[in-house]
Amino acid sequence: ALSCAGEETDAEATPRPSSKVVLIRNENVVGEDGTIDASLIQQMLDEAVLTLFEERSPAECWQSIIQPEDVVGIKTNVWQNLPTPSAVNETLKNGVLAAGVPEDNIATADRGLVNNELFQNSTALINTRPMRTHAWSGVGSLIKNYITFVPRPPDYHDDACANLATLWELPVTRGKTRLNVLVMLTPQFHNVGPHHFDASYVWNYGGLVVSTDPVAADSVGLRIIQNKRTQVFGEDRPLQPTAHHIALADTVHHLGNADPNNIELISLGWDADILL
Repeated sequence: ALSCAGEETDAEATPRPSSKVVLIRNENVVGEDGTIDASLIQQMLDEAVLTLFEERSPAECWQSIIQPEDVVGIKTNVWQNLPTPSAVNETLKNGVLAAGVPEDNIATADRGLVNNELFQNSTALINTRPMRTHAWSGVGSLIKNYITFVPRPPDYHDDACANLATLWELPVTRGKTRLNVLVMLTPQFHNVGPHHFDASYVWNYGGLVVSTDPVAADSVGLRIIQNKRTQVFGEDRPLQPTAHHIALADTVHHLGNADPNNIELISLGWDADILL
């Protein structure tokens, strides 16, 4: 794009730095009965933050992104069919506690954030949710997870929720997110209509996607979902609607990197059927 003088602006002329994303998987974290192994979640997130932040210990990683005086909201997701597992919520809370934040200054919530005093006064946010196909936005993403910060979520539904990235420019969210964890333990790769869930459309992927960039993490998760659909259906079957809000979060809203060429992806652990 050009400025009024016909020259590239400084912001557009300067390439955005690449985003580091850690995908960690463990074939045993989800049991045959669907039980999540909390000790393995702790191990996975410890290894992920060590790789992401390159500090000497998991505690030092958390101390590099959270200060003891922070007021921290852990934005989870409680959709009854595929919620953020309690083991993930608790492990993230443990990390915030390790950074020296008093327990009274930490809250974990999804709904009712407009009236949640701690979230409204937060100085730092941790964002986590499972990825699933979604009838309005293509996929339920980390970007979309902030929709409960607004009183009228349907205001963001136009054009398959194309402008969800604007949720990250609200006063209550802007510049506060320190870590994003996209839960890919048992993702949902297909749905039929709003709020649809069918256990035959989830699978044990055993993964967590961890990054400071929600767009990059969502981009990786979306690739996995799309490749799983191709594997199961035997053909390239695009999402309906497409999850173009992720690309637009990069190209229009400049929230982060969606282009794989601008993502440094580090894969750890179990690599069978990694779908990348």
